[in-house]
Amino acid sequence: MGQTVDSKKIILSNGVLLGLITIAIAVIMYVTGLVYTYNWVSGVVGFLVMIAFIVLGMSTFKKENTYLSLSQALKIGIGISLIAGILGALYQFVFFNYIDPEFMAKVLENSRHQIIEQNPEVTQQQLDQIASMQENFSSPIITAAMGILSSLFLGFIISLISGLIMKKTEDSF
Repeated sequence: MGQTVDSKKIILSNGVLLGLITIAIAVIMYVTGLVYTYNWVSGVVGFLVMIAFIVLGMSTFKKENTYLSLSQALKIGIGISLIAGILGALYQFVFFNYIDPEFMAKVLENSRHQIIEQNPEVTQQQLDQIASMQENFSSPIITAAMGILSSLFLGFIISLISGLIMKKTEDSF
């Protein structure tokens, strides 16, 4: 199976573009003030963009090389996801440290208000326990690591499904 195009170029270009679009979505969320509350629309848009770039990367590889094995599809999709996840983590680092250093405090306070609103009989002790758990998982390093891991996990799932649908090997004939 002679390959004419190296997957590294496809992975790099699609990963960088996906990362930049993900950052653009985050900037839009920040500018509009929606960054402090969970917004499912931005999650869905981000997920659809991720699917598009992974499928585009696989499609480009398949078109250029005639064949696409499942392992190549996984490599391309996970590679794109990794690069985008790393760019997203770098943006988070800059955001948490320079753009909005009070971001986590604002999110935790907003979360506290939502908990009280949804469950008015919550006790102060319960609120303190929830806040303690949230603070343990809200450090920039942990959120960056979770962002990269979630990007890799979603990239794997998308790549697996897309790869099974799109695969075309020499044995297929």
